[in-house]
Amino acid sequence: MTTKTIAMKSISYKNIASPKGFQATGIHCGLKHKKKDLALLVSDVPASVAGVFTTNAIKAAPLLITKDVVYETGKMQAIIVNAGNANACTGKQGMADAYTMQQLTADKLGIDPSLIGVASTGVIGELMKMEPVTTGIQNLEPVDELEGAIDFSLAIMTTDTVTKNTTYSTTINGKEVIIAGTAKGSGMIEPNMATMLGFITTDANIESNHLQDALKAITDVTFNAITVDGDTSTNDMVIVMANGMAQNNTLTPEHPDWENFLQTLHTVSQDLAKMIAKDGEGATKLIEVEVKGAITDIEARKIAKTVVGSPLVKTAIFGNDANWGRIIAAVGYSGATIDPNAITILLGTTKVVENGEPVPFSEDDLIIYLKQPEVKIFVDIHQGNGQGTAWGCDLTYDYVQINATYRS
Repeated sequence: MTTKTIAMKSISYKNIASPKGFQATGIHCGLKHKKKDLALLVSDVPASVAGVFTTNAIKAAPLLITKDVVYETGKMQAIIVNAGNANACTGKQGMADAYTMQQLTADKLGIDPSLIGVASTGVIGELMKMEPVTTGIQNLEPVDELEGAIDFSLAIMTTDTVTKNTTYSTTINGKEVIIAGTAKGSGMIEPNMATMLGFITTDANIESNHLQDALKAITDVTFNAITVDGDTSTNDMVIVMANGMAQNNTLTPEHPDWENFLQTLHTVSQDLAKMIAKDGEGATKLIEVEVKGAITDIEARKIAKTVVGSPLVKTAIFGNDANWGRIIAAVGYSGATIDPNAITILLGTTKVVENGEPVPFSEDDLIIYLKQPEVKIFVDIHQGNGQGTAWGCDLTYDYVQINATYRS
């Protein structure tokens, strides 16, 4: 990403329906016992669409339908989302149920089903309870107000403890363009992609092919730079809808304000990715690992993600233990090109390793630092100009408890 300063500002009322021409809602339909579990996001007009999807070879029925909408239609006007059931590994019936959700939503909105995406999250291997879903879709009434956006973000949650929302505006051709996002994700997070659903809306005018290229590049350094537990799910996707209602001149990489759009989309994506990492199941801390001096940016990101994904590093951070040996060991098995005698490591601003050898430090001072809600690890490989960052969380007793009883 470029470091050019751009015109961008955060919007305090973080709202997936903030861009012009978007509406959202979420309700309780009965897939969950009490909490909201059915959500709808709608654009007033068909929008250009881009998407990135799980790399798991086993893909849920809703994801396959949405993938077709993104890659074959290139336009999306609405997406129906449920929590409480992943509709994954459910065979022909699961695919039929996902198509039914698509058709029912199209009928509700009076638009072609080819413009409807479907997303599901929850338990794998259970057939969808279609009666509450059918009734629920009829009861969905999206609005362009904050309340509808909040309800949407609540209805897509599973083990999340907080909603995840962010919104920014930028300027393109002298016009205000808004990019907003909401996401869910807490466990089974090892993107390329993970148990994560991300939805981004914008009123920017951009064709689907350029939007897809932008999202793919940004995903590599945001959503694909987080990990909670090393598991990759079957349902996960990030969808961007751009409906053009800001009426800017069509964005392309040659547009003079392309960087404004690209960096704003990057910031929205990075915000959501960090929120997901911070809200890892049972987590108490966000861990950021910054690596520089690698042979390439790709190798730097590989090192960063290996370190932040190490169970031993994660448990050390949970225990406020400045055990840098676990960090350097993870660097060593990352598969990247390294020189063991040229590695520098810092915890926060405290140097603990230089040229591969220990540096004296105050254990007491580092214990105080490691008790903070956000912990930063810096690694310099001194092999080249590559740099990269990854985010994760600590591994706690609660993570085990949550996942030991997920179905019960």
